Amino acid sequence: MKALVHHAGARGELVLEERAQPIPSAGEALLRVLACGVCRTDLHVVDEELPPRRDATVPGHQIVGELPSGERVGVTWLGGVDGTCAFCRSERENLCDAPVFTGYDRDGGFAQYVTAREDFLIPLPRGMSAEQAAPLLCAGIIGFRALRVAQVQRGERVGLYGFGASAHLAMQVLQAWDCEVFVATRGESHRALARELGAAWVGDTTDVPPVRLERAVTFAPSGDVVLAALAALCKGGVVAVNAIHLDRMPAFDYDSLLWGERQIRSVANMTRADARDFIRLAAEAGIRARVSAFGLEEGPQALRALREDRVNGAAVLFP
Repeated sequence: MKALVHHAGARGELVLEERAQPIPSAGEALLRVLACGVCRTDLHVVDEELPPRRDATVPGHQIVGELPSGERVGVTWLGGVDGTCAFCRSERENLCDAPVFTGYDRDGGFAQYVTAREDFLIPLPRGMSAEQAAPLLCAGIIGFRALRVAQVQRGERVGLYGFGASAHLAMQVLQAWDCEVFVATRGESHRALARELGAAWVGDTTDVPPVRLERAVTFAPSGDVVLAALAALCKGGVVAVNAIHLDRMPAFDYDSLLWGERQIRSVANMTRADARDFIRLAAEAGIRARVSAFGLEEGPQALRALREDRVNGAAVLFP
């Protein structure tokens, strides 16, 4: 099969290689990859902002795959947990002490075939195309979890800071919940998409919304953006930081920004329950991703476009 491989030490590089088709171990399934979304976490892996854990890795963790039976399933970033730690036993498997991540600890979907644990396969609705399903499997699910971590309630005012693959799907969830959405993001194309999708207000990255927000989610890996979101909150509000990597967290004034029972909460991974709940909601609410399609051999170009903020919506590879 063909696969895009990142070799440890070759920061920022992906190489198209011929590899043997993987053989599933006990409890695993072999999948033919139909589509695989390209995520900012893939950038962190390839750019080695997440330290390499293997000599060579196939990235990609938003996988729509076909089983030998012909059934289509999804594979997500969370590729396995130990099932025995205190977090797993309390239905918080996203915080597992010994997680396995797809496209990082084990080979992912930037390939023609992949193996995955059978108990971590996500059923997909029959009417949902591979192109539409792929971005939902991380960008969609993690955005949905971020809204849960921010404790969003129906009808609230919610800020989205950054407007890429995850945020443009989270916005559609908020609209299904009758929330008013305020978007702060860099790049005129991203701001134009936010307006097109019905944002109540759109501004630049650290612009101040015209009203106080009850909740906010930051998608940009920037501590400055976290503080901008915090400054926009009313008392009792929550900022959920949806970033696996953050450049830094600047010092800030407690009295004016955090006092008043405001909260900053990090978003860590997702659970299989999050995945099932979000995929069901996406099908019911008609949530749709804006997709830029790339062939497998165009994977390096897709990552470069994401790195340079030239992807409006989500990028998806098709083997």
